[in-house]
Amino acid sequence: MAGSLTISTLKDSSGVLATQNGMTGIAKAWINFDATTSTIRGSFNVASITKIGTGRFTITFTTAMPNANYVVTGIGADINLSLTGDIGLFSSAAPTTTAVNVGGVVSGSTYYDFPYMMFSIDCS
Repeated sequence: MAGSLTISTLKDSSGVLATQNGMTGIAKAWINFDATTSTIRGSFNVASITKIGTGRFTITFTTAMPNANYVVTGIGADINLSLTGDIGLFSSAAPTTTAVNVGGVVSGSTYYDFPYMMFSIDCS
């Protein structure tokens, strides 16, 4: 039997939008921002980005993650300098269901404000 189903709002038993946190294998949040200005170019499930130091930021989620055991992946680039570096979690605070601290470094230990910082967060 072929057909289609249109649903205006789909939620799981906790009331969370099912396509956001109820499904595995899709990003539960993502952000693309300019660290030099803290300007968000695009995002999903991100309420804000807060600069806490050079190359270090707190991403606050619009809708909380189901737990704090999520995966954060990311990349940073400065295309004007052909510069890339390591990027990811840093240890000033443990991830929570509502926010995560992220950062970017060059030369192994120097925090850097990449003009392009992009992160994806996934949690089953």
